[in-house]
Amino acid sequence: MRRLPRFLTALVVLAIAALVNQLSYRYFESEELSKAEGRLSLYHSTVTSELARFSHLTYVLARDPFVVATAQGGDRDLLNDRLKDFAAQAELDAIYLMQPSGATISASNAHLEGSFVGQNYAFRPYFQTALGGGQGRFYGIGATTGLPGYFIADAVRDGADAVVGVIAIKIDLSQLAQSWRDSGEQVLLVNQDGVVLLASDEAWQYRTLTALTDTQRGAIAQSRQFSGQDLQPLKWSPHDAFRASIGGDERLHVVARDLPHDWAIHYFASDDRATTRTWLVTAALIFAAGLAFIMVQVQRSRRMAVALQKSVDEEAELRRANDRLAVEIEDRRSAERRLKRTQGELERSSRLAALGQLSASVTHELGQPIAAMRNHIAAAEISAKAAPDIAGKIGGLVDRMEGITRQLKFFARSGSEPFEPFDLRDALQAAIALVEPNYSAGGIALISDMPDEPVMTRGIKLRIEQVLTNVLRNAADAVEEVESPSVRVTLGGDPAWVSVTDNGHGLGDATLADLAEPFMTTRDSGRGMGLGLAISAQIVRDHGGDMTAENGPDRGAVFHIRFADTTEDTTP
Repeated sequence: MRRLPRFLTALVVLAIAALVNQLSYRYFESEELSKAEGRLSLYHSTVTSELARFSHLTYVLARDPFVVATAQGGDRDLLNDRLKDFAAQAELDAIYLMQPSGATISASNAHLEGSFVGQNYAFRPYFQTALGGGQGRFYGIGATTGLPGYFIADAVRDGADAVVGVIAIKIDLSQLAQSWRDSGEQVLLVNQDGVVLLASDEAWQYRTLTALTDTQRGAIAQSRQFSGQDLQPLKWSPHDAFRASIGGDERLHVVARDLPHDWAIHYFASDDRATTRTWLVTAALIFAAGLAFIMVQVQRSRRMAVALQKSVDEEAELRRANDRLAVEIEDRRSAERRLKRTQGELERSSRLAALGQLSASVTHELGQPIAAMRNHIAAAEISAKAAPDIAGKIGGLVDRMEGITRQLKFFARSGSEPFEPFDLRDALQAAIALVEPNYSAGGIALISDMPDEPVMTRGIKLRIEQVLTNVLRNAADAVEEVESPSVRVTLGGDPAWVSVTDNGHGLGDATLADLAEPFMTTRDSGRGMGLGLAISAQIVRDHGGDMTAENGPDRGAVFHIRFADTTEDTTP
């Protein structure tokens, strides 16, 4: 009978431990699912960006005079060399021109083994769509090379708007699957028929999630989309909304289905971490129960000892000691609860601050090349004879925006862009080219004083261009209301430095620390976010240099930027 309460107590403890185990697993599983959905969102953005990256290229090529001339019977060898250069610069597998019959007459790989020249691709859906007036898009295994790729095509028209050919590009998406393999994650990219196009495991590629119908197999065979593949079903089985078995293992499973062409991305994640954490919580509970049982037994022994000794004084002292212990335990628990709440609030604040700074930085940095592009386009629209290098200028601005957005890739992989030596004169000339429309529009005299010999420094050239562009734009803003506005930029070396002097309103009582404070701006509402100098100062510090600002001797302001010695290794 004495053992019965202990047995019941053990049963209650085990029942509670089982319940805690189940609830803990659900909680930790939800955390793993949240992480999996975050990774899935990243891969979704990567695939969507890769599919859209060259969507404009065929439209531009279809209107290229060399392409149109070749489609009408012009020199094919000249276009072959031109397409070869384009493909190399854009890192494309191939660019090729076909006649309305589907026969290829010119290609970037014309001089290579397995050239597309002479091949007929009239059976491909992308060719048929382009010939009908739309932009053709298609993923499949190359009929000539046997290598998979993503094809984009547009019709080539003559001056009378008649279709004289089809220009197409082939994009290699295999680097996406390689990045999945390198990260050790299980990912599938599936088309609208359920065929696996790309996979982290090569054995899963060209398998199907469900058995294909005869109609689907007929359409695939007609377009030769997966030549040489038997398209057998993949050995996998979904269990519920968030779990599936693949490769003989049960995994957490999340899907993104809103990709172009009704494609979908399947992401599989292990729940080992959730299981381990669940058992740790359960073990901690059982340990706490055992400890509580031991404490109960100790207390019982003490009470028995006190009763045997019949010492009222000792019993009172024991009670006071127990009271103090209870207070200390409660104080410690309260402190631990406050610490946990504080840590949670700090983590949330850190994430929000990082997100805000990132969003504001990207918004500000993209604003400059977009504004410059808008100026170039406006100038081209006003003048009937647009500058011959307008395409080059706009292309350079697009490269600049692409370089800025490339910095967001740290969400997908670790590491930073290495520092490289470059001529500071080139960075300054690029910055001057960006702000030149603003200076011309404002009637501002820009005086440039650069040495004839190279001024070498180490760093990231694009970031230094951003710093110089910000400072030059600030100088232009400072002289807006000045008669005979002028800005002088001077460059020197040993070590490299740049000085920008204007005859504007000056800094007043403000210091560089005040101006470099994020969101601090002297511009009118809507003309800036006050991030230029904050970002510029941080970039200069990251390059081991420093930036100073002071009022000019007569009027205006002087900004001086000093870079680290080129012999120093300041690579982050």
